[in-house]
Amino acid sequence: MRLPLATLEIFTAIAQQGSLRGAADILGIKPSTVSHQLKALEAQFGKALFIRTTRSVNLTEAGQVLLRGAAPAFEQLVEAYENAQTTGHVARGRLRLAMPEFVYHILIGPALRSFNKAYPEIEIELSLSDALSDILEEGLHAGFRLGDRVSEDMIAIRLTSPMAPVIAASVDYLQKYNSPKLPRDLLGHQCIRYRFQPSGLIAPWNFAGSEGDYTVDVKGSFIVNALPASIDLAVQGLGLVYTFRDLVVDQIDSGKLVPVLNKHLSNTPGIYIYFPSEYRSMLPLRLFLDHLKQSSGQLIKHVG
Repeated sequence: MRLPLATLEIFTAIAQQGSLRGAADILGIKPSTVSHQLKALEAQFGKALFIRTTRSVNLTEAGQVLLRGAAPAFEQLVEAYENAQTTGHVARGRLRLAMPEFVYHILIGPALRSFNKAYPEIEIELSLSDALSDILEEGLHAGFRLGDRVSEDMIAIRLTSPMAPVIAASVDYLQKYNSPKLPRDLLGHQCIRYRFQPSGLIAPWNFAGSEGDYTVDVKGSFIVNALPASIDLAVQGLGLVYTFRDLVVDQIDSGKLVPVLNKHLSNTPGIYIYFPSEYRSMLPLRLFLDHLKQSSGQLIKHVG
């Protein structure tokens, strides 16, 4: 059954205002329209909803039953309407973000404490995955990735300079197996490889040479799908790890890991945020983006 929402709104206004004229004033319509719509509603019900006199308008028993259900329903409709109008335009609500694990550790994680302190009413939901998320299909607001290759209906904004990779191993490992002098020397080493979670592919070890970029098909006893685990294995002396320098800067500074083959490595594209153009004016996303732009200079220590 299709509900007569327009006439029910008029009925509720009459009951709340105590007169047909008061209902007309608050709804911005003519009193004659109010009277006509009320008569139509009562005809549909087959009974009177108000007892009308020259001095007052009072609910009948049927009218009281209808008001008890209709009034809260219209209050919820008004609240939903107002909330929909303000969604994305006030500093509160949910922000759903997708990113690879390394982006969380390098860029997002260090910025969350200060952002939450500045905007405590914005709820952030993080989805960590190597997959390139379909923002609209998954109900996400934005994603992060290396490079700006996104579909035409997406906006991509660079947040960092090109990222510097590093190959590193523990002192114990390098003393036992000697430090590789050239990328091809890695073929005789234990290399801790990383497997992308969604595709199952092994991450390549890329190098820059006089004739252009190339890869070395390294081998080793360990394959992992989590960057912290690969770094931990390297710290334990179980092999060389290929990762982003910013992920291991503390281990390098403390001497737990030693970089090798630095002059043979080439930078990767910077970190970009991408999102549908429809979300350009979404305030929580804009605030988060501005916060990342302001803080990324301090967070990224080794780029370029």
